[in-house]
Amino acid sequence: MMTVKASISLTDRQDAFARSLVAEGKYSSVSAVVQRALDLLHEETDAREADTAALRSLLEQRRAGAFIGADEARKRTEAMLARKRAALGLDG
Repeated sequence: MMTVKASISLTDRQDAFARSLVAEGKYSSVSAVVQRALDLLHEETDAREADTAALRSLLEQRRAGAFIGADEARKRTEAMLARKRAALGLDG
């Protein structure tokens, strides 16, 4: 994995929090804290995009098929979202 040096600005609160995580031994450096935060944001974004794609797919299927009740639609939506998250490894 290639690393890129970047200069970032943090608020005093963000800096203090990051440094406290390093001081507690949870991360090796402030850079590692920021990297983990970006990884988490990436996972969150992927999950949101998967949810949106699943909902779009459901709407397309609903337009093309017969009407189903709200309870059945909810069950199908929850199942579809679970499958999409599992496929992306986001079900943890």
